[in-house]
Amino acid sequence: MKLRYFLLCIVFGFCVQPFFVEAQYPSEYVKITAKNGDGLYQVFENYHIPINSCNLDYFYSLNNFDANDHLIIGKKYKLPIYIYYYNGESIRSTINIKDWNKAKRIQQYNREMKDKSYKVGAYEDSKELWVPYYELQCKSTNKPSNTTSTGKSLGKKRFYIFGKDYRDITITSHALKGCIFYIVSGHGGPDPGAICEGCDSHKHNYCEDEYAYDVSLRLARNLIKNGATVYIITRDENDGIRSGKYLPCDNDEICWLNKRIPRNPKLRLEQRSGAVNEIYKRQKSVGSTYQRAIMLHIDSRDKNQRADMFFYYYPGTKKARSLAMNLREHIRSKYAKHQPGRGYSGTVSGRDLHMLRETKPVSLYIELGNIANKKDQTRFLLESNRQAVADWLCEGIIKDYQKQR
Repeated sequence: MKLRYFLLCIVFGFCVQPFFVEAQYPSEYVKITAKNGDGLYQVFENYHIPINSCNLDYFYSLNNFDANDHLIIGKKYKLPIYIYYYNGESIRSTINIKDWNKAKRIQQYNREMKDKSYKVGAYEDSKELWVPYYELQCKSTNKPSNTTSTGKSLGKKRFYIFGKDYRDITITSHALKGCIFYIVSGHGGPDPGAICEGCDSHKHNYCEDEYAYDVSLRLARNLIKNGATVYIITRDENDGIRSGKYLPCDNDEICWLNKRIPRNPKLRLEQRSGAVNEIYKRQKSVGSTYQRAIMLHIDSRDKNQRADMFFYYYPGTKKARSLAMNLREHIRSKYAKHQPGRGYSGTVSGRDLHMLRETKPVSLYIELGNIANKKDQTRFLLESNRQAVADWLCEGIIKDYQKQR
């Protein structure tokens, strides 16, 4: 737009304050290049874009993007944020609005983006003014699901268990408000679970408990972002959500409320089911009706045998079977979308396992794959895949909850 103004000066021999008809419909948008670990909701959160149908639908149309798609690493995407050429007088005259409060919000938005280093320089100096699409185009009856009438988020929470880079969580929806979840990653402490010994060129050992825990944290964080209350039963206070393929094995995991994990397998399971049941009883007494326990594991089989994500429930528990079926079908649809022709062989079956039989909430046991199989390993070795698994599981859980209401 600066170039257009310069050409006007040349054509007419003098410079005037430009009047651009397209000022209310700028053709330029803020663009990002997707990087490893990016998800659409995370990008929206980074750029303070409310996650609602108005913003999402516009993003889809700008980028020829399907609601079930995932961002592709290295690809550029337009965000629902207009770029205006600031006229040097005021925000209101620049974008032709009268609302002073809206102009102040846009001013504050530009300062926040500059403070986060997403935007270079102040708009007064650079003449580049960023205007969120929702400020101009989203109707008042379609308020962002994660904002109030004052433009503030539904709330922010801090959980140190997720690590420095992920501890602050903005609540982006109430999709799971009132729901209680118990996330129990497999093994931990003195028991690393399944191990793939010397599995790469550096002879690293891949330990089940480390990768199951990372996916568990990512799932827990997603659930919290959607309004749920989450109890992380197996815990590691110094790991947090981690990047990279190799997650070092350790044995410092603890159980809920700082309890040391015993070596005896029976006592270990009783400790976990007891922790869940104690909280469950308290939550039930105050009226919590939708409570779910999710156990995450990684199986160990022959290295030549592939295993898609599969699910166990306690025989005869209809709601647990329903949750398992809903998750399997959701994951099947994701693979059909992103890897056409791949197929999906994940199963749902009843098993008489302690954590399914003894825990009071509706409980589900999920195996993420075969830790010894090279192709299965990519499902949890790649950070982006660990996040995708957590995203898909969260989406499937939301669908299950909507069906139960």
